[in-house]
Amino acid sequence: MRYDAAMLNTILHGTATDRPPLLIVHGLYGSARNWGVIAKRLSDERQVIAVDQRNHGDSFWSDDHSYEAMAADLAQVIAAHGGRADVVGHSMGGKAAMLLALQHPEMVNTLLVADIAPVAYSHTQIQYIEAMRAVDLDKVAKRSDAAAQLARNVPEPALQAFFTQSLDVAGKRWRLNLDALAEAMPQILGFPQIDASFDGPVLFLSGAQSDYVLPEHRERIRALFPKARFAKIPGAGHWLHAEKPREFEDSVRAFLSLAG
Repeated sequence: MRYDAAMLNTILHGTATDRPPLLIVHGLYGSARNWGVIAKRLSDERQVIAVDQRNHGDSFWSDDHSYEAMAADLAQVIAAHGGRADVVGHSMGGKAAMLLALQHPEMVNTLLVADIAPVAYSHTQIQYIEAMRAVDLDKVAKRSDAAAQLARNVPEPALQAFFTQSLDVAGKRWRLNLDALAEAMPQILGFPQIDASFDGPVLFLSGAQSDYVLPEHRERIRALFPKARFAKIPGAGHWLHAEKPREFEDSVRAFLSLAG
């Protein structure tokens, strides 16, 4: 297994227990800090490790943003924290977590995949990179200044707030490697072809108002994850953990309790 020289930046919540730690893997344009409240609450029963993925947050930047590289990053984090973990991954992070489980099943105790399937998608997220690139950082003295500029291209206040969490106001820079993410967008939207399966417990948890996990995806999901189960959070879309945090937390707890 080849690792990058640098370890992902991690935020630890709680202390190690006799239970496997819970590894939380954010999605595209996210960070460990986005998960702070949920991670802290879940740390009442086990240690929770939230990571900044490569090219995000305070982790290293790399031209390689493949899922193979992201899965190797996660394996390195797990190896440094006992060698086995329960894993929660959202969107891009869910795909990285799925590949981790398929390549290194001995490292994954249980897997919760939040609103994503192991398939290629036709939509793109490049418009948000262009929106962030369009912000004149010289005119930003506080996050609300950046949000006001983002509003020209991103009308949703929730997304404006989400993106500006990755803004280093004092340093006049995004904590996102926008160039590398733009270059890797076709890979991010896809999923590697792999001849493997993960036989552990897996929950595909979706927002009921999201169209990311469709009935036609289930055949592929079950080929890779034979024990996959499915659940939805009512009233939630793709950002289910942000839109319905308590319901998301309850779903994680129930899954870990039943599967662990």
